[in-house]
Amino acid sequence: MRTSAGVTVGVPDVTVVVAVYNTMPYLTECLNSLVGQSIGLDRLEVVAVDDGSTDDSGAELDRFAESYPGTVKVLHQENSGGPAAPSNRALELATGRYVYFIGSDDHLGREALERLVACADEHGSDVVVGKMVGTNGRYVHQALYKKTDPDVSLYDSALPFTLANTKLFRRELVEQFKLRFPEDLPVGSDQPFTIEACVRAKKISVLADYTYYYAVKRGDASNITYRADHLARLRCTAEIMRFTAGLIEAGPDRDAMFKRHFTWELAKLIQDDFPSLDRTTQEEVCAGIAALADDYFTEALRDSMDVKRRVRIALAQRGAVPELLRAISEEAAAGAPPMLLEDGRAYLRYPGFRDPALALPDRLYEVLGESVPRQLADGTGLVSAWWEQQGQELTVALSVRVPVTGETDHAVIRLADKAMPKSADKPGARRLPVGSELPAPVGELSRTTTDDGTGTVLTARMPVKPVKAKLGVRAYLDVAGSTYEVPVRTLDRPLPLARRWREKNPYRASANANAKGRLVITTAPLWESPSSGEGSRLRHLMSRVKRKLTR
Repeated sequence: MRTSAGVTVGVPDVTVVVAVYNTMPYLTECLNSLVGQSIGLDRLEVVAVDDGSTDDSGAELDRFAESYPGTVKVLHQENSGGPAAPSNRALELATGRYVYFIGSDDHLGREALERLVACADEHGSDVVVGKMVGTNGRYVHQALYKKTDPDVSLYDSALPFTLANTKLFRRELVEQFKLRFPEDLPVGSDQPFTIEACVRAKKISVLADYTYYYAVKRGDASNITYRADHLARLRCTAEIMRFTAGLIEAGPDRDAMFKRHFTWELAKLIQDDFPSLDRTTQEEVCAGIAALADDYFTEALRDSMDVKRRVRIALAQRGAVPELLRAISEEAAAGAPPMLLEDGRAYLRYPGFRDPALALPDRLYEVLGESVPRQLADGTGLVSAWWEQQGQELTVALSVRVPVTGETDHAVIRLADKAMPKSADKPGARRLPVGSELPAPVGELSRTTTDDGTGTVLTARMPVKPVKAKLGVRAYLDVAGSTYEVPVRTLDRPLPLARRWREKNPYRASANANAKGRLVITTAPLWESPSSGEGSRLRHLMSRVKRKLTR
């Protein structure tokens, strides 16, 4: 044990709590990562509680306890139904200056505990969060880990989106406020513990300089979070939010915390699997969300959310189950809804928009500082393409549908000679930097509203230059003060055959879909110039053939 000044001899620096239930073979890697920590066995205590496992987890724990006496302590108990009870029992036995929690299917980086304890000692931190990553497809929110920060706020950081208990806590803080896990919550029982610890903490530190924690999604997806049903998750979220409301008074701080719950826990209840629930369950879910929204869904919180989730929460709050089902199923089938541009504002026309029976405010549907490249990309695509030729001049004519209506006077189609950045691949488009202006149209451009009123068709006739080039077809749209560049997808529409033009020094123009399904116009000389390698060799070969034929 440490013997430095201010540290009690014989007291471990950190106690690691492991709540275990049927996690073999992952448990072995978890335990190996603990006993192999660089902090050393003399500074470490592991308290593992077997919560009535029916696989070999209990035996594996006993094996490690026998191999590492004095470091690994194991208790066995009847199954409690969740990680809260075994975690609480382990806390009663913990003796370390700090306590750290790890899922029994997860594992740590070798230097994790040493680095965490050193940070807490150096900065006087009550809570230290080390960078966490997901493995085997497990999602872990990464915004908090952009940089190391010895002093972060719970309310103006991404910490509310990282509320798992997989952190280092000063045990003195835990015991001072009697922090324990609520044993009646099958899902999310670590949130009340973590939230209160962060509210009470004098200092919270974040370490992003090393991968401290590896969160594993089991191959059978048997992690408890993935097993819980809608109503169980709703009940747990409601209890967590009401507990939190008792710690944080109404205002911006509470809104910052509850943005997480409306964006994640509640919004996830009304996503793609919601239509498969029976109608009674759908109504119960909406009623539960409505009760929480009535109490905590403030205007400021509402405006800070993205339109999609904001609208779904509002429809649930209003009890508009048919409209909510339409919003979910239509977006799953066809992507984001069309957009209305009006008076300098942009509205996504989800079901319920300007429906007098619901009387929902337009602001619910408004794009408020949100980047919407995916929504624009979803509805942008080719309608038709053809060539127009007059003498030596060639024009490419394109009709492109964009998912916006209203004030589209500045929407244009252009040919771009630069590739889209890779960052635009996932959303399918990009918002240009602040200050970017819409490019001026080239050639002729007309705009007409589609017959169903859900979009605008831009028809452009642009001259094709006799140069060697590969040009991407892009739509440029002005949405709520931001300029977007949207590649035009071919959508498997028929494309015109390649066209030859110009008698002297002829060129070839073609329209094709690239590997990402985006429309590209390619132009090149029909014959390469003599100065080019291939053209020069071809002409040299033809000259030799000609000389032989004339001998």
